[in-house]
Amino acid sequence: MSATREQADATIRLCQGAAEKSWQCGHRHGNVVELGVEAGDDIFVAADLHGNRLNFRRLCELADLEHNPRRHLIMQEVCHGGPSYPDGGCMSHLLLEDVARLQARFPDRFHFLLSNHELAELLDYPISKGKKMLNLSFRCGIQEMYGSAAEEVRHAYQQYISSCPLAVRLPHGVFISHSLPERVDKDGFDVDVLQRRLTGADLKACGPAFRLVWGRDYRVANAEAFAKLIGAELLIHGHEPCPEGCRMPNQRQVIIDCCGDRGAFLHLPIGPKLTHRDVMSCVRSIFPRPSQSAVVAPALAATAKKSV
Repeated sequence: MSATREQADATIRLCQGAAEKSWQCGHRHGNVVELGVEAGDDIFVAADLHGNRLNFRRLCELADLEHNPRRHLIMQEVCHGGPSYPDGGCMSHLLLEDVARLQARFPDRFHFLLSNHELAELLDYPISKGKKMLNLSFRCGIQEMYGSAAEEVRHAYQQYISSCPLAVRLPHGVFISHSLPERVDKDGFDVDVLQRRLTGADLKACGPAFRLVWGRDYRVANAEAFAKLIGAELLIHGHEPCPEGCRMPNQRQVIIDCCGDRGAFLHLPIGPKLTHRDVMSCVRSIFPRPSQSAVVAPALAATAKKSV
């Protein structure tokens, strides 16, 4: 069923308002959300939902921001994936609207990070998977829902996406972003992008923001170089599919994947200094698994051991 003009206008206002709230977050400094000890008690970190509204709703239920006023929730990458309309358009734009509602409701405690699939929608940068153009399917879904107002709604989506921070930083060197740039040990990285207003050059291919959300370089040398450059001890991100919901490619990095039925998230305290082992112990399944403590933790420990 298509939305009415009034519903389209409400969605446009929602996304525009969410963009303003994102920029006005009290913890935001440039493109980084800085959460000091005074900011709250704990944080949920989720990644790579890709249109999975079931997992999204479960994460919201677990985080329960309404009844936990000192808790923060990080999400990233909701576009492209999940169910489709009868005529084939991707419905994941509805999850982007869900995220915008959270942004509007909890502007200082909900943080939606810029990811490569959202950046692709912002730039019309083509992404294909399984011989399917994801951008085209996404646009068809908007058209299916909003008809003649589709382009206006899409522009409002882009306004919200362009407001998203690049990272969240916790005390004692925990840095959370969608991914890491590649070849930092060889090519360096322009860390000023974390502080300035993003430009077209930052976002385009080979620009620093583009490199940050698209990189898939899990070498120890790369992680060490990036961590040293930004003053971090631990690097937490998504971007990489993880069949078990998480992956530890080395002693610096932790990767979270929330998309599938074995999706996982992190529940971290904000204040204390965290080790790699501490973070491993904070991995949680979105849905209960039999003997999770006997299955997930040893698997993570084995992964970390191999990377040493």
